Amino acid sequence: MHVYSDPALERHVNELSGVENPERFPAAVAGAEEAERGGAPVRWLPCRQAGEEALLAVHTPRYLDRLRDLSDAGGGYLDPDTALGPGSFEGAALASGAACGAVESALGGEPSFAAVRPPGHHAGADYAMGFCLLNHAAVAAAHARSLGVERVAVLDWDVHHGNGTQDAFYADETVLYLSTHRSPFYPGTGRVGETGEGAGRGFTANVPLPAGSGEDVFAAVFAGVLVPVLKEFGPGLVIVSAGYDADAADPLGGMRLEAGSFGRFAALISAAAGETGAPPPAFVLEGGYDLDALTRGVAATVRGAHEDAPGWEYTGGVRPVDEARAALAPFWKSLR
Repeated sequence: MHVYSDPALERHVNELSGVENPERFPAAVAGAEEAERGGAPVRWLPCRQAGEEALLAVHTPRYLDRLRDLSDAGGGYLDPDTALGPGSFEGAALASGAACGAVESALGGEPSFAAVRPPGHHAGADYAMGFCLLNHAAVAAAHARSLGVERVAVLDWDVHHGNGTQDAFYADETVLYLSTHRSPFYPGTGRVGETGEGAGRGFTANVPLPAGSGEDVFAAVFAGVLVPVLKEFGPGLVIVSAGYDADAADPLGGMRLEAGSFGRFAALISAAAGETGAPPPAFVLEGGYDLDALTRGVAATVRGAHEDAPGWEYTGGVRPVDEARAALAPFWKSLR
């Protein structure tokens, strides 16, 4: 696995958050190092800042200028829990660049992981929120499209719904957005009825879950919705918004996953991509705010991308899954 990291990613400081802190970066890197010591094939690669063209494919010029100006001026506040300081814009652009690098590695046949911060999936075209400044997964998806990939899937397993990523591609039939997340919960989006608009109808798939859900429920989500839709879509690339805040130890998430769960998710997604003829996935770090759980989750993901997939099957009877299947069945034969 190609792992993209850079010590500069530790420099961003969000004064409004005690949990999205610089220590998250070494904790994530430690996870990849742990997997490497255990025998996982890891190649460490440097990051580069995402270029203006890549960022403008997702964000507005006015918004990018505002981030730059605030960062250059020493920092500022963007929403009730999102602030930036000196050099924060450069760090966020470096994180988006790492995600683009991960895409290029994946397209070259190597699974990849962008060990980055701050997270990105709440950031929209012209807004920051939820600790996020730039939307790395969305920038990566747009970058893949610019490289000639006709269809891109973004699968988001962070405990929070990626409203910014959904917004970026809500009317776009070339990018499939799949998310399973806690609901009701921050940011309040991601209902089953949010399935896209215009040409993008059916290309947003949300499976909201109640607090306290464990791997048994997530397994039903993957087997009953996410994997069937992913395979039917037939992406040329899968990007994973890999958050670890659904771990039982996370101070924010309120879910019951364990580290090994994320390894099994990674194995399942990697296998599904291979079955459709797609290259290995590109994983991009999102949330995860217990440092030990973050390390364990990243380690499991790096290992899982090289392991056999679990044999999960869906036999019915899980209410959130059945509701999502009903909402999406008009668009996907595999759910009928």
